[in-house]
Amino acid sequence: MANRRVAFVSSAVLGMSCIAGAAFAGTALADEAAAPAGPPCAASARSCVDLVGRQAWLMQNGQVIRGPVPISSGGDGAETPAGTFHVISKDKDHKSNEFMMPNGQPAPMPWSVFFEWGGIAFHSGDPQKASAGCIHLNPADAQAWFNNLQVGDEVEVHKADDSDDDNSADDESGDDSGDDSDDGGDSGDDGDSGDSGD
Repeated sequence: MANRRVAFVSSAVLGMSCIAGAAFAGTALADEAAAPAGPPCAASARSCVDLVGRQAWLMQNGQVIRGPVPISSGGDGAETPAGTFHVISKDKDHKSNEFMMPNGQPAPMPWSVFFEWGGIAFHSGDPQKASAGCIHLNPADAQAWFNNLQVGDEVEVHKADDSDDDNSADDESGDDSGDDSDDGGDSGDDGDSGDSGD
């Protein structure tokens, strides 16, 4: 009788171990499947943007130092350009030259980091609302982008199919295409701050 109890208890313990092991294995596999993909950018990029996944990363020497964080980008007819760019200028307290608030005042674009001619920038904005071309970040993320990125730093912006991009958008530096121009901020460079993305 004692042997039967030992055998029964042993079987029960073994059965529970198998169930628990399967549950943990299932959790591990589910976690691996749900793990977010890493940034799709080169090690030289200081900021990486995935337009389709609606996320961005700050990077240093190929390593992620912040992110992924949620973003929004340009809506229909005002899409955020994809390609490889470089930071042109920064302006902590930038105001849009194109978009006005209901009270008639220029729309604020706090923590602006311009990376493409035409006023395309990272800045604080609602990541749930499409922009007119800029990358909206939550306020804390926008401040981190502003504090970490410097003029000349590489920015990569990816969409679903980048194969048609020539990735040379930033090689035409100096061509403002007739957009509103004013000083982009504390970098001293002419940043084309005619915001496209409030």
